[in-house]
Amino acid sequence: MIYDKKAFTIDEHIEQLRKRGLSITDENIAKHYLKNVSYYRLAGYWWSMQNDKENHFFKENSRFEDVISLYNFDRELRILLFDVIEKIEISLRTKLIYQLSHEYDSWWFQNITIFKDSGALIGTLASIKEEVDRSKDIFIKEHKKKYKDDLRFPPAWKTLELTSFGSLSKLYGNLKNNVKSKDIIAQELGVANHTYLPSWLQSITQIRNYCAHHSRLWNKNLPGTPKLLSKPPFRWVDDVPKDTSKLYMHLCIMRYLVNVIAPENSFSIKLQELLIKYPSVDPNALGIKPNWVCGIKVLINNL
Repeated sequence: MIYDKKAFTIDEHIEQLRKRGLSITDENIAKHYLKNVSYYRLAGYWWSMQNDKENHFFKENSRFEDVISLYNFDRELRILLFDVIEKIEISLRTKLIYQLSHEYDSWWFQNITIFKDSGALIGTLASIKEEVDRSKDIFIKEHKKKYKDDLRFPPAWKTLELTSFGSLSKLYGNLKNNVKSKDIIAQELGVANHTYLPSWLQSITQIRNYCAHHSRLWNKNLPGTPKLLSKPPFRWVDDVPKDTSKLYMHLCIMRYLVNVIAPENSFSIKLQELLIKYPSVDPNALGIKPNWVCGIKVLINNL
């Protein structure tokens, strides 16, 4: 089959949505959003409102206002999670630099003998080199100027300040299991040992990328399977979620980590407030099921 559909105008999109059963009471608001948010970005939020996915017909009482509520909820959720992930990323970076630099030396991240997969390390170092080479940070400029004859990377406390969360998580996960710092870092983050933390960091990295690229999180099936602690050292949740493809499991993991890193955080409160602000949002699309604990409010408080 050859794709032969032409581009629609905004007016044509509105007419098509109405014919398919989506209620649009304020056409000016619909035009405003379609001018500033693409049709196919919004389509991710009305997809679940359709009872005929092939012909794109909507369920009865489907409203454009509810699509916008979902869109705005998802946008605010990404902003909230980005703030939480920042705390986790900075803590991981700090611990990697401190622990490994003292266990080995200032260039431990280039020490191929302490990593499991040398090929993966080479790939990670290539990404780190790109980050260092394009850096305009004054501390990198000064280092290159002062130590121009030293062709190595700047030491870990300079280089890894520029490194992405993805590269940091890859460095940690690739460390050999007999590296003492690997367990120390996991323990300092409340994760018992190195067995669990790599899968947690991979999960958070993926969500961080969704947030950075403004991708939809609501009702998304997430990749990866984080390993769950059988006996968490710190407070977990009353009823452990089983579905790792839904966001809720990953919210639990981020909340657990940020509770250790920044005990004074208000993540649970802000998440609860966000759900209250958008009552039309179905928590089940995030994996939050009322039967796990007695009600969503209690469930969130138990995070």
